[in-house]
This record gives sequence, structure tokens and C-alpha cells, in this order.
Amino acid sequence: MSKSGLYLLLILLMVVWGFNVSAIKILVTYFPPVMIQGIRVMMAGLAVILFLFLKKSFQKVSRKSLIGIFSAAVFGVLGHHLFLAIGLTATTATNAGLILGLVPLSTSIMAMIFLNERLTLLKSLGIIAALFGVYLIVMNEKGTLSGLSLGDLYILGAVLTQAASFILIKKLSVNIDSRQMTGLMLFMGSILLILASFFFPERGTSLTFDQPAFVWWTLIGSAILATGLGHMLYNYSIHRLGAGSTSIFINLTPFFSIVGSSMFLGEQIQAKHLIGFCFIVLGVLLGTGTFRALLKRRKKQHTFSA
Repeated sequence: MSKSGLYLLLILLMVVWGFNVSAIKILVTYFPPVMIQGIRVMMAGLAVILFLFLKKSFQKVSRKSLIGIFSAAVFGVLGHHLFLAIGLTATTATNAGLILGLVPLSTSIMAMIFLNERLTLLKSLGIIAALFGVYLIVMNEKGTLSGLSLGDLYILGAVLTQAASFILIKKLSVNIDSRQMTGLMLFMGSILLILASFFFPERGTSLTFDQPAFVWWTLIGSAILATGLGHMLYNYSIHRLGAGSTSIFINLTPFFSIVGSSMFLGEQIQAKHLIGFCFIVLGVLLGTGTFRALLKRRKKQHTFSA
């Protein structure tokens, strides 16, 4: 596949991931939140594993690798999706989608703390800009943080646990195919989520089969397309384009999440959401070093062309 074709697929994937926030919001409205997250993630994991089996790409995994994958699944699947499910029952998909845009920056901050990466002036400015963007999103009409809901705090928990899982994966250096690691992480984490759901019963919802047809199609699309195949494509893109180039596309996800929340849920997009989105994207570009890397690449290309 050409790079231009891969770039197009990545943009489409960011649309799907942005809309997926609204899809999960729908699912946690009709079903017990944590339970449906476990089922959704299990479907995604099984889809990836089945795909690898059909391609005869599934390999034996060492015990050490399994322990590493399980550790990452505790944070990246159990923690992330648990907080996400509960959070979406108490906040809007618009707020959730924008706050989730902090994942790359949170990963960068944790890398500074646990991997001893250097804190630069640009990264400091990025952290401040992103935090200001979140402040704009969750503040009320009077400009105070009394508009911050418990759901927003849970979404922040989803951000931090996802970032922690990325650090774990990097630190553990699991020697396994990224697609296989994705499938096993999703499957292991889904079992933990289903077990956890018995400790988080949600009143007013039940796991029944009498839901509208669009809810079931939402579940299938979210599980197979967004989570299963989506993560496979993203990991493949990292292999082809590099982590830096691929991660740039993540900045599009919050924008498509607020578009999706408006289209599918009828949520109102306010000026503070758009301004907050701009500050978060600016913060991510500065705080993750992406902006500096782009300047270096442009300078290098200019030198060669000269």
C-alpha cells in the first residue's frame, strides 16, 4: 500500500474513532456500561485473533510476554474502558471526546516521570496549553470549575490509565507481533471487564435482546470496525510510517468526536468546545515533541533540496 493510501485510511480511521465515542455513549445508555464494554472489547479481541489465525500469523507466546501483555491489559483495557464506560454515563460525548485527546500528552508526561525523558520549554508550554483547553471545556457559564462533573473526572481516569499502558508496553518491550499483542490485550482485558461489571451494577439497564436494531449494529461496528480492525490498522501504520508520523493523526479524533456527538446525539457544540479543542491540539503538538520533530524534518528537507 502506498503512503498516500495509508494516510487516507488513517484519516478515515480517525473519523471512525471520533464517532466511536458517540457509539459507546449509545451503548452505555441501553446496556449495563461496564458489562457492555467487556462484551464489545471481547468481540474486538476475538476478531483480531481470528484474523491472525486465518492468515496463519498467530505465534506461540512466551510466559514473560504474556505477563507483560496482561499487565498492559490491566491499565489499557480494564482501567481505560472501565473509566470510559462509567464516565460516559455522567458526562457528554462532546466533553469525553475532547478530554480523550489528552492521551498523547499524558503519555509524554508519564515518559518524563518514569522513563526520565527531558522536560523542555516547549513541552512545558504544551502542558499548560492543553490544561487550559480542558479548563475551557469543563468550565460553566461563569468561568468556574463548578461545571466539572464526576463523569469528566472518570474520563480523565480513562486518559491516565491508557497513557500508563503505553508506558508499560514501551518499558516491558514485549517481543511479539503488534497485531497479536493487540488481540491478546483486548481478549484478556475483556475478561477482566466482564468480571468487574458484577461490582458495578447499573440501575435501569439490563443485558437483554429486545433493544432496537440500530443498537446492535452500533455494538458490532464499534467492536469490529473501530476497536478490532482500527487498532490493527493503527499498529500497521506505526510499522510503515513510524510512531511519530502516525500519532499526528490522533489529533483529528477530538474534532470528529464533537462532530459525531452533534450528528448522532444532538449535543450542542459551544464555542468553548472548539476553542478548547484548539488548545488541546496545540498542547499535544508541543508537549509530545511533535511540533519540534516537524520543524526538524522540514529543515532537513530544505537542506537537502538546497
